Amino acid sequence: MPLGTWLKAGTSATALVLAMAGAATAAPAGESSAAQAAAVTLRYDDSRAAGWEAAIAAGVASWNANVSNVHLVEATPGTAAEIVIVATTGWPQATLGPVRPGRQVRVELGSQAVDQGYNKTRIAAHELGHSLGLPDTKPGPCSQLMSGSSAGTACTNATPNATERSRVQSAYASGITAPAPADERILIDAP
Repeated sequence: MPLGTWLKAGTSATALVLAMAGAATAAPAGESSAAQAAAVTLRYDDSRAAGWEAAIAAGVASWNANVSNVHLVEATPGTAAEIVIVATTGWPQATLGPVRPGRQVRVELGSQAVDQGYNKTRIAAHELGHSLGLPDTKPGPCSQLMSGSSAGTACTNATPNATERSRVQSAYASGITAPAPADERILIDAP
């Protein structure tokens, strides 16, 4: 085989290996790029949640960093969202999911909890957890995001624990083909 053919074959093989290595490192550790591509994307609309934007962004970032079967993204103006987030004067509450693409749940981020000293980011992450299918686990320790107000006002943990992560991963493991829950329950997070 002529030297030029060997060089072309070697260059092509090197490019293929580098491309494959780049694709393998693009996915988080332990997760294939196919699994990452199969994640369910849910849009949220926080346009009526004035004063909560930073807490919502932090809560969304916490969920996105801790689960891979579902990904939360901000809806562009004028598009439908699966999770509608509004600021209210009452206690935080949310529709229990898991919400599916094309369906809709509501999250109410109530200032009454903030007035009593509860952390805004924890509230936002907790209420998003309901939308993803997690019920309250009251009473519970601060290490459980879904323990909500029972963990006390000193608790600022906005990260789901291993059990909570696993339950959300399971709820979205089948992607968008899994059925939505039959009942629609509103969970109010008053102490």
